[in-house]
Amino acid sequence: MPEANTQAKPRSKPQIPPFPASVFPGAEAPAAFRDMAEKSLSHAKDNYEKMKSVAEEATGVLEDTYATASKGAADYGLKVIEFARNNSNAAFDFASELMGAKTFAEVVELSTAHARKQFETMSEQSKELAALAQKVATEAAEPIKEGMNKAARTAA
Repeated sequence: MPEANTQAKPRSKPQIPPFPASVFPGAEAPAAFRDMAEKSLSHAKDNYEKMKSVAEEATGVLEDTYATASKGAADYGLKVIEFARNNSNAAFDFASELMGAKTFAEVVELSTAHARKQFETMSEQSKELAALAQKVATEAAEPIKEGMNKAARTAA
């Protein structure tokens, strides 16, 4: 009994038909195809440059927006700290005044005056913080708005 061949025979690669230029020696691709290929390559390069420019501009807009928002947030935080300091000082001043009160009527008068003053102060502080928050939001949105306007003008 003959032994079976356990090794697989290597497959031969399928033959790829030769490129037409090799079939027709001396024949070149028509000039129209060559021009079309060159124009396509030129358009691709132009589009790449435009996309690269747009991406760089978008990066710049994001950096400007982040810087503006960061500065605004820091300003807002500093304002909150300033108000907290002022309110703490007012509370200590009120406590000192209460220690010097000699009658219950004087305590009531000091408390009423302090409550009215604190209400007015808190109202003013709230208005000031709201205005500052509006300013920060507007300033942070400005680079994005300018970038969008610039992009719209470029696209037009």
